Amino acid sequence: MSLISTLKDQTSRTRSLAKAFTWRITATLTTAMIAYIVTGELGTAAIIGGIEFVLKFIMYYGHERAWNAVR
Repeated sequence: MSLISTLKDQTSRTRSLAKAFTWRITATLTTAMIAYIVTGELGTAAIIGGIEFVLKFIMYYGHERAWNAVR
């Protein structure tokens, strides 16, 4: 099965990973910008964004897989 067909399959693990990754990039950039505005420190904003990316990536993937199990 090609990557494109796998990504189109609503229940594939690859699709869930791709969705989690692309959403985390968008959301993490937003979080890092907010952290920078609040703290005024680029390093602190990057640390907050990095931690948030990893934790929420794992949580989103699990959430997506749980919803795929509901039929």
